[in-house]
Amino acid sequence: MTRLDPPGGHGRPAAPSPSAVAPGLDEPADAAAAALARCVSVEAAKFAAAHWGRTPLLSRAAELPNPAGFTDLLSPADADELLSRRGLRTPFLRVAKDGQVLPAARYTGGGGAGAEIDDQVLDEKVLQLYADGATLVLQGLHRTWPALIDFTRNLSLAVGQPLQVNAYLTPPDSQGFATHYDTHDVFVLQVDGRKHWRIHPPVLPDPLERQPWGGRADEVGATAQGPAALDVILEPGDALYLPRGWLHSAQAQESSSLHLTVGIRALTRYALVEELLALAADDQRLRATLPFGTDVADPDAIEPELTETVEALRDWLLRADPAAVAARLRQRAWSASRPAPIRPLAQAAAITALTADSLVMARRGLRWQLVGEGDRVTLRLFDRTISLPAQCEPAVRALLAGPPIRVGDLPGLDTDADRRTLTRRLLREAALTPA
Repeated sequence: MTRLDPPGGHGRPAAPSPSAVAPGLDEPADAAAAALARCVSVEAAKFAAAHWGRTPLLSRAAELPNPAGFTDLLSPADADELLSRRGLRTPFLRVAKDGQVLPAARYTGGGGAGAEIDDQVLDEKVLQLYADGATLVLQGLHRTWPALIDFTRNLSLAVGQPLQVNAYLTPPDSQGFATHYDTHDVFVLQVDGRKHWRIHPPVLPDPLERQPWGGRADEVGATAQGPAALDVILEPGDALYLPRGWLHSAQAQESSSLHLTVGIRALTRYALVEELLALAADDQRLRATLPFGTDVADPDAIEPELTETVEALRDWLLRADPAAVAARLRQRAWSASRPAPIRPLAQAAAITALTADSLVMARRGLRWQLVGEGDRVTLRLFDRTISLPAQCEPAVRALLAGPPIRVGDLPGLDTDADRRTLTRRLLREAALTPA
């Protein structure tokens, strides 16, 4: 088998890179670097070495490159637009008050004539709750708001991990959530108003998603009564990075507050363990049935079986195939980050009108891999696998790894008809877009 993908194209988790474009992605390196620079006041290499997954970082607006702050990503007027005119439905809105998430029925209802749904956000109910001190959480904005779709894609490229974005709108002098910790890293971007943040060290360093703070509520509450590691008021344009596990609470000050929380859903070493165990099902010794009549509640009865199982597992792990693990991690990581949106109508029209003079380019943010075997080449995308004749490999690489290209200039194919056929196929598969 011949690997044709760029090195590292499977997207293995890594700390942020200060200079390189992530292999297998068609996105300018400067756009990724600019997105990260909006969130941290130190060089990317220093952020990766000193803060990534380790310690918080406070970056004041004066230390960041955009003097206008973050209103270009989502302003209070934009939030009002989403809450009133976009037919928002759950779970894209969550409402919290006094540390409790409110039932969706308190702010949703029927959509009116022609909308046979009963979970549409009702602006008059949202108004009542917000005026009474509830915090509004606009969720999944990396999928619904154009400016954040683009920003999130670039920032995801910079940190090499899947991201999600929520917005928190808090009335004056209110606090939506009690002290807690998240099971993912976050960038907090203060858009409007002022918010008082108290940060405490973890009670459980590096918690997994299956280890939420609720299971340690007493310990979290006790730690929150002690001295804070960071006690600050975020002003418009300020940014805060928090690794997973760090305790935090936030309260709006004399005016309403709007901030964005960018959640970083980083893969962990435990993800490697999970995939190794899934692959271990191929080992017959590990599939063996326990002896007849074994009392599984008796430690003495289990001890010899445990010893033999550990030995078998150790033997299997020493033979584990990194390529098989990488393939499973690729499926997990790539499915968590979508490439740039495409326009279905315009895309269909481009397929119909395609000529040798048409210019096309890779879909922004597309993760891909090329693997050749015999007379076929396999193109792996985030949600599908495409098999093509091996002679298409130079053309596919030119389409996906390079700048926009004229269809008639594709290498390795003999005729313009073959070039158009390949290009139409990749346009239909949403791997390409018109340039």
